[in-house]
Amino acid sequence: MSEAVESPSSHPVGVDINRASIARVYDAALNGTNNYEIDRRVLDQVAQVAPEVNDLAWSNRNFLIRACRFLATQGRVTQYLDCGSGLPTAENTHQVVQRIIPEARVLYVDNDPVVLAHGRALLEENEHTKFIESDIFKPEQVLGHETTREFLDWTQPIALLHNGTLHHYLGDDYAALMQTYVDALPSGSFVVVAHFSDPQTPEHSEIARRMEDKFTHSPMGSGVFRTHEQIKTMFGGTDLVDPGLVLCDDWWPDGPRYQPLNQVQECISGGVGRKA
Repeated sequence: MSEAVESPSSHPVGVDINRASIARVYDAALNGTNNYEIDRRVLDQVAQVAPEVNDLAWSNRNFLIRACRFLATQGRVTQYLDCGSGLPTAENTHQVVQRIIPEARVLYVDNDPVVLAHGRALLEENEHTKFIESDIFKPEQVLGHETTREFLDWTQPIALLHNGTLHHYLGDDYAALMQTYVDALPSGSFVVVAHFSDPQTPEHSEIARRMEDKFTHSPMGSGVFRTHEQIKTMFGGTDLVDPGLVLCDDWWPDGPRYQPLNQVQECISGGVGRKA
C-alpha cells in the first residue's frame, strides 16, 4: 500500500492527523493512499487478533457494488442517498449506478474533512452527483438539508445506503435512528445496510468480540459487532429482498465460491429492504 505523505501541507484544512478517521481507516484497508499512520495503526491493532481484518472492508465494498447493480437494474432506482460515503478508493455508488442509468442522481453525505475535499471534486465532474456535509447519525439534519430536499425527488423511490456506517454508532437507539430515515422515504424505496456482525456461534463470536474490543479501544474508537436480530431492526420495517439479511459475501455473489470464507468474512452482514 502506498503511504500518504504526512507533512502539514498534505491534508485538507480541519484534518487531525493525530486522530484516526473512519473513512481513512477504510481507505487504508482498501489499499488506498488517503490515510495516515494513525489510521493504519487501527488496522494493525485489530490484525493482532484477526490478520484478515482488511477483508471486512472488501466484503463491505463488494456487497455495496452488487447491491447498487441490483438497485439500478432490477429496482430501476434513479435516486441514491449514500450516507457515510467515505473516500473514492474503489468503485463508488455513482460509478456503478450511472453506468447503468446515466441520469441517476447520487447524493453523498459525510462530515470527514478528507472526504469533503474529494466530494468537492466530484461536484465539478458530474452534474448528477452532489455532496453535502452533514452528520449521518442525525437523520433530521440530513433529511432537512436544502440540497437533500431539492436535489432528490421525494415523490419517487430513493435508495438509502447505510453501508458500513451503523457499527460506528455507539448508541442503543440505532433502530429509531433508521426508522426516521425510512419513514421519510417514498413508497417503493430501498434501504441498504451492511454491518459488523456477531454470528453468535462459538467459533466466530469470540473473534467478533476480540475485533470489537480492538476497534473500540483503538484511535478510531468505534466498531460494534451486533447480532443478526439487532441488525435486522435497522431496516425500519421494510420487506427484505431475497435472500434477506445474510453475510455480505453471500448476498448474490458474482459466481461460484472456490475459496471458503475466512473468520473475518463471517463477521459482516448485509441486506436490502424495500418499502411497500
